[in-house]
Amino acid sequence: MTHPFRASLTAAIATFVAVTIQAQQSGTSRQPDAGGGFRFRSGVDLVNVTATVTDSSGRFVPGLRQDDFRVYEDDQLQTISHFSAERVPVSLGICLDTSGSMAGDKMRAAQAAFDRFLYDLLDPDDEVFLYRFSNDPVLVQGWTTDRQLVTRAIARITPNGGTAMYDTVAEAVPMAQQGRNAKKAVVVISDGNDTASRVGLREVKALVRQSEVLVYAVGIDGDDNVSGYRQPPPRAPIPFPFPPRGRGGWPPRMPPPTGGGGGTWSRGRSDERVNEAALRDMTDDSGGRTEIIRDPRDLNPATAGIADELSKQYYIGYQSTLKRDGRWHSIRVEVGNRSYRVRARRGYTAS
Repeated sequence: MTHPFRASLTAAIATFVAVTIQAQQSGTSRQPDAGGGFRFRSGVDLVNVTATVTDSSGRFVPGLRQDDFRVYEDDQLQTISHFSAERVPVSLGICLDTSGSMAGDKMRAAQAAFDRFLYDLLDPDDEVFLYRFSNDPVLVQGWTTDRQLVTRAIARITPNGGTAMYDTVAEAVPMAQQGRNAKKAVVVISDGNDTASRVGLREVKALVRQSEVLVYAVGIDGDDNVSGYRQPPPRAPIPFPFPPRGRGGWPPRMPPPTGGGGGTWSRGRSDERVNEAALRDMTDDSGGRTEIIRDPRDLNPATAGIADELSKQYYIGYQSTLKRDGRWHSIRVEVGNRSYRVRARRGYTAS
């Protein structure tokens, strides 16, 4: 059945996500939430907000209490009904760029950073999954608490091909939403702009807004493309929504116009470098953040900072009386000390 192109973006995303979750669950044995379908779980009942509070030096502020926070929805003060400052388990998705430009030092640095991230910085109760992406997103390890499965999967990766980052985030966010833990997050590591996705940035941003998943990104943006890998020209996007996966799979990807392999070796072009604005579009509405680094050796402290942040956040819940109107409703979180900076999700779509 062909969907009308004039169908609303919200309906299109709901269709796409329901299909994505069905495909993911068949490979991971995860069960859907009560009521089926993918939606902002808290809807207009309990709205969940994760807040990160830092001082003027960027250090996390511990020891705050419920009375220190004020939450506004559409500029209306809300009554906080749930609050916690304790570290809670995380359901975490890792999305690793394995395009050709990641070969060499970048991939070795990523492997070392994730070893420390998984073994030293996450708690035993945290569950993870791993996507790799080049020309396509590939789920190489489903939900697990076995760190060795993940590190062995990363060690087997050989970088090649283009960069289908948006497609990967569009699959990883719904999968993270199905995690068993209350806190859900996705971490994306990439050294280049998207060159191969069929999903656009606008659709990814809308999808993130319909979830409770914190999205983080680390962009590796040196002065030059060290590996010298030149990506094939980007393909034209396929209209949203997509036909279901299954017998027909995704719409077929067209081969690069040059035919043959996945690219040529040359110095990097400016349009292949990290698109910081696009990464921030993916991360900032969720309450996560984007960090741009200049050297692969900085991956270790960057991922360590994300793990540290996930362990020092405040959980806030409030009851909303708004109707399920399909619209975006803004959220603003403040604390009494105006010198502190609060980062939290900017709102939700009441679908």
